[in-house]
Amino acid sequence: MIKHQHHGLKIGTILIMMLSLACTFGVSSSSSNNLHPLILIPGNGGNQLEAKLTSEYKACNWFCERWYPLVKKKDGWFRLWFDSTVLLAPFTQCFADRMKLHYDTHRDDYYNTPGVHTRVPQFGSTYSLLYLNPRLKHATEYMARLVDSLQQLGYSDGETLFGSPYDFRYGLAAKGHPSQVGSKFLEDLKSLIENASTSNGGKPVILLSHSLGGLFVLQLLNRNPPSWRKKFVKHFIALSAPWGGAMDEMLTFASGNSLGVPLVEPLIVRNEQRSCESNLWLLPNPKVYGNSTPLVITQNRSYSAYDMVDFLKDIGFPEGVYPYETRILPLIENIVAPEVPMTCIIGTGVRTVESLFYKNSDFDEQPEVLYGDGDGTVNMVSLLALQSLWKDEKNQSLEVIKIDGVTHTSILKDEVALGEIVGEINRINSPIQLGLRNFVVNTKMGSDK
Repeated sequence: MIKHQHHGLKIGTILIMMLSLACTFGVSSSSSNNLHPLILIPGNGGNQLEAKLTSEYKACNWFCERWYPLVKKKDGWFRLWFDSTVLLAPFTQCFADRMKLHYDTHRDDYYNTPGVHTRVPQFGSTYSLLYLNPRLKHATEYMARLVDSLQQLGYSDGETLFGSPYDFRYGLAAKGHPSQVGSKFLEDLKSLIENASTSNGGKPVILLSHSLGGLFVLQLLNRNPPSWRKKFVKHFIALSAPWGGAMDEMLTFASGNSLGVPLVEPLIVRNEQRSCESNLWLLPNPKVYGNSTPLVITQNRSYSAYDMVDFLKDIGFPEGVYPYETRILPLIENIVAPEVPMTCIIGTGVRTVESLFYKNSDFDEQPEVLYGDGDGTVNMVSLLALQSLWKDEKNQSLEVIKIDGVTHTSILKDEVALGEIVGEINRINSPIQLGLRNFVVNTKMGSDK
């Protein structure tokens, strides 16, 4: 049974602020021992990434070969993401060259450009999730306000609150195919969950993901037995999760995507974006998007989600076909319910890419765009995919909270959204829970569009 609750902007905001204050004051007077440990899993591009270059590295041009980051640690590591020099055209190419992945058909796996070593800083801490570049806090804030809200509830970094950063360029592959980096991340996340539970008296953890992080969490849950899930996972909260991929990725593959970063030329970063394993994973899922609606239209033909192989060939990326067919399609064809209590919090009512129109079948140009509903990045059909896919699941608790006007990333900053997140976590931590509602939709009005 699906219920809709509509609230006015001002009334909804006041109620959520009151709830947040009540939650904050309620926890501040009690011990943090009442809290279930909480782990944050970021989205694509949602944590810092560091790199080091060795003599094996062969730059794409003379400029990139000569230029080495001026701000680097004594051991040679430097910030790869997010580095502000990407805004300058000569450096954009260097950045793309170092971020690029390569697929080896013999290994059946992805790897870095030779001579480029990468790592995520401070796994287990929220440090690299707060700001993508601590020197540019205002411009690169990511989860800082969310973490601050959680700390007001009584959470403490490294004790009850943990971060799980990862190399977001890599994804996962279907069973039978190696995915060394992505699989290693799942192993690390599993260990973090177990250690967080053990260090907090055996309490199961709350998993709070954003965007792509939700896909990793779902895979982790379904790759472990029900007994493990029951013991170690209390609840899974997914923010802005692209369960069925996103149309925005087709624009990324076809013409490059500056992702709103000023001065960046999309075509310069297109090859790097095409190389990312995780971007293939985020292409529109045929079972979610169907074949009745054309997603990309040119003079010669149109492409639905079922035409992805032809689309990849026609945009000039035939090397993406094999990994897409063998590693990605089998991975996304069946989205299994994990039988872990879940809450999805999503933004709605924001213009989101729905169809692309190319006048001359030239994918080097930026297309005309038809917009539809979503959170500005992920389409509504994808955000709500679990409702339709799991409608007959009797053992899966799922609540969906819609917040009008909140975008894919502002959900981590918007005061109404933060109030909903805090309220949900407070409810989960409450000794007397209100009881989970199966497939309930609540609609709120956001304040930060």
